[in-house]
Amino acid sequence: MFMETFQRYRMEIDLRRRSYTPPVLPEGYFIEKWSPTLVDAHATAHYMSFRDEIDARLFENFRTYKGCRRVMESIMSKPNFLPDATWLIVYQPKGAYYPEYCATIQGLVSAGGCGAIQNVGVVPRHRGKGFGHILLHLALEGYQRFGLTRADLEVTACNERALHLYRSEGFQSVQLLSRVASTRR
Repeated sequence: MFMETFQRYRMEIDLRRRSYTPPVLPEGYFIEKWSPTLVDAHATAHYMSFRDEIDARLFENFRTYKGCRRVMESIMSKPNFLPDATWLIVYQPKGAYYPEYCATIQGLVSAGGCGAIQNVGVVPRHRGKGFGHILLHLALEGYQRFGLTRADLEVTACNERALHLYRSEGFQSVQLLSRVASTRR
């Protein structure tokens, strides 16, 4: 084990005067709003999205399904958990017996009254279909319905794909953070 330092951006978006159109998903995909019965589904999507990514080096819980399940249990048990900003995208084409959980996002409300986006994750084989944008729109719309005017998130600075997504949606970097993590090689 050794210590590794990661740079992360805290990014914010102003939700005033923003509107979101209903998402259009490819055939076989559908959206699930938050339900406590979906904890395992969210944990599965979270694990499959992050297990091989840079954030699994930074956050030990992202390395295993059990760790991702603990993350979901922690988020949903917080008094500031916002179900209206927590979504899941599922793939189940006609004839498929089991659904495939392919994208997830969770939302909290910070002590300062700002929407706090958690863990935007899309399983690698489902990337490139706009699911990151769809999840962000759903979460941001949930924050608006709750009466919030701002939302923020943190992203690892070298995660260019995520940075591009957030910037394209109007998020702006407001702070550079350093986080030290114990990593295995």
